[in-house]
Amino acid sequence: METFLRTVKKFIPRRLFNAAAPIYHYFLALGGALLYHFPARELKVVAITGTKGKSSTAEILNAILEATGKKTALAGTIRFKIDDTTRPNLYKMTMPGRFFVQRFLRQAVAAGCEYAILEMTSEAARQYRHLFIDFDALIFLNISPEHIESHGSFEKYLAAKLRLATALEHSSKKQKILVTNADDKESKKFEDAAPSAEVRHFTLADAEPYSFDHFGLYFTLNGKNIRSHLQGVFNISNILAAIAYATTQGVITQDVERGLATLSTIVGRVQKITLPEGHLLAKRQTFTVVVDYAHTADSLEKVYGVFKDSRKICVLGNTGGGRDRWKRPEMAKIANDNCWRIILTNEDPYDEDPQAIINEMLPGITTTPHEVIMDRRQAIHQALAMAQPNDTVLITGKGTDPYIMGPNGSKIPWSDATVAREELENVLSA
Repeated sequence: METFLRTVKKFIPRRLFNAAAPIYHYFLALGGALLYHFPARELKVVAITGTKGKSSTAEILNAILEATGKKTALAGTIRFKIDDTTRPNLYKMTMPGRFFVQRFLRQAVAAGCEYAILEMTSEAARQYRHLFIDFDALIFLNISPEHIESHGSFEKYLAAKLRLATALEHSSKKQKILVTNADDKESKKFEDAAPSAEVRHFTLADAEPYSFDHFGLYFTLNGKNIRSHLQGVFNISNILAAIAYATTQGVITQDVERGLATLSTIVGRVQKITLPEGHLLAKRQTFTVVVDYAHTADSLEKVYGVFKDSRKICVLGNTGGGRDRWKRPEMAKIANDNCWRIILTNEDPYDEDPQAIINEMLPGITTTPHEVIMDRRQAIHQALAMAQPNDTVLITGKGTDPYIMGPNGSKIPWSDATVAREELENVLSA
């Protein structure tokens, strides 16, 4: 059905379709819910939204709930998971079309899952993909300028996010929970949009005192010191968000500890790359290699901050063709201010000239030695070859993205982690 509608869409003039798009998306969402008999009504559905941290928070919450013996389903940027079955998200979008999500939820019901954790984006909300999914809870993490070209302004971007809070307010569920980040100045707007929801706040102050070392982070929960393998102060916020909801479900501190202990890393999010244990070359790696999704100026700066005590070689892509051009020089400036060496490379140019994108980034680099290597594999190889003991090579922008997107819808299969591991082996064997 959805394929048929997409085919019809191709024959409708763009201006006419844009005018009718809200109706199109509404009925597509309704059709999916009807076809799969409103499966969200048979699950506890937890929606997670924010500019940054959605995937990490979803994985953290999933690990905590699983530690209590709950069966869960999870749909997000990294993967689709139903109970013990998981597969990577290869759609290049966090929340695929409405029929997909409704089918996913129906499969979760059939598998006996109690919870469904869904990452929710502003683009999904703008296209009504959240409609007819009855939320039990919404977790709001943060918001900062992003997708401005797509939405038209920050205010419209925020309005799209607020639709999710409105959806929570109109949910048929009896107990509705809104978790908000008290450290974000927009959190009150989400509370105002869902006045009947039970509100739970979280703030970094809740975790004090907290600290970090090479092995992860430590924070305080109910007077007890808790350890996580994850890195960065931003992950403390993500953990607190997950805990804030989990406690409404009867989760106790020991459950949190067990859940966090199982989560050694989140793929594509401050993911450290090493050769397999026992590999003959593994002991030769004297520097750190990290792959991270960081695609906003704020997230890039925070990832660099995790390794503030290390000399950093930074492989920096771009903001993607046709979107958020304003942040290109800004992200380059952040690299300029934090990195020892910068290698600019191709990422997802779509229909833009990759070199033109790089040219828009270059004004942000004023003092740090840099070079442009358009071939992303070669750029990664060069960064690894430069590394000396105790350096950190940071490869940012794609995380788990499965393709490099080119002109006319073309795409090249890709994995930053796989390529980094292959090139690491090549460099160490040279």
